[in-house]
Amino acid sequence: MPVKDNLKDKLDGEELDLSMGNLTKVPVKELAALPKATVIDLSCNQLQTLPDNIGLLSHIIKLDLSKNQLTGLPNGIGNLPKLQHLDLLGNKIRTLPTSFAQLKALRWLDMKENPLEESLRRVVGDCLNDKECKICATRVLAYMKNKKTETEKERQKELQMLKEQQAKTDKLKKKEDEKQRELKKKQKMEEKEMRRRLYEEQEAERRLEEMQADAENDEDTSYEGNGDTSIDNKQYTKSGVSCWSILVSIIFLLVAMLIGIFFYCDSHSNLSDCRVFNGYVDQLHKYIQKVAKQAGIS
Repeated sequence: MPVKDNLKDKLDGEELDLSMGNLTKVPVKELAALPKATVIDLSCNQLQTLPDNIGLLSHIIKLDLSKNQLTGLPNGIGNLPKLQHLDLLGNKIRTLPTSFAQLKALRWLDMKENPLEESLRRVVGDCLNDKECKICATRVLAYMKNKKTETEKERQKELQMLKEQQAKTDKLKKKEDEKQRELKKKQKMEEKEMRRRLYEEQEAERRLEEMQADAENDEDTSYEGNGDTSIDNKQYTKSGVSCWSILVSIIFLLVAMLIGIFFYCDSHSNLSDCRVFNGYVDQLHKYIQKVAKQAGIS
């Protein structure tokens, strides 16, 4: 590859002739260091590709790439805003990148002897003279602009489809996540219900055991308390006899009092209280006689 000093030797005014040099690579950085070289001839070399940083040569006006082995152009070709003349004669190019539409200064284009795709070949035309090459440049730029627009539309359509697909995927994922959350929630509720039932069963067993233990304790207490029962019965009988004795004593005293009052009032009948008492006694005596008469007692 030629070094910078060799490139300067080949520079004639604004023209840099690097044709027929068996170049396989374009020395972009060295060429970018020569801003005076606005016309570069790279024809009749062994170039198969151009580096994408070809856009660094933004100062060039005319570029001759004819008679090489180029199969295409990089996207960086669109970064040559001053390029007016482009010669691609005799390469292996089939199509052009959409960035080609950015070459707004392009006025001349030759693409003869390239295996162009049918739609592009019809646009290029024969390009047999200078006029036809100028027409070629205009038509190809318009074609590439339309293609870029269509490509952009297709890209936007694809992006929209991807966006919709992503939205559907997100929606399905959200539904699946909700389903999983509901499933986990249901499982937790079932586990909680199982724990609750187990707890209740354990509590029921515990209460049953406590009742059985209490029953056994009651039986043991009843057996141990038989002697105490007899003692209680004796105490109850004794207390009952005491109550009857007191009652009989009270009745005896009442009778004695009545007899004493009777004899007292019999000898003191002139007293007002005794007259009342004697009246009650007479009424009682008459009532007793009546009852006896009705009972057949003489």
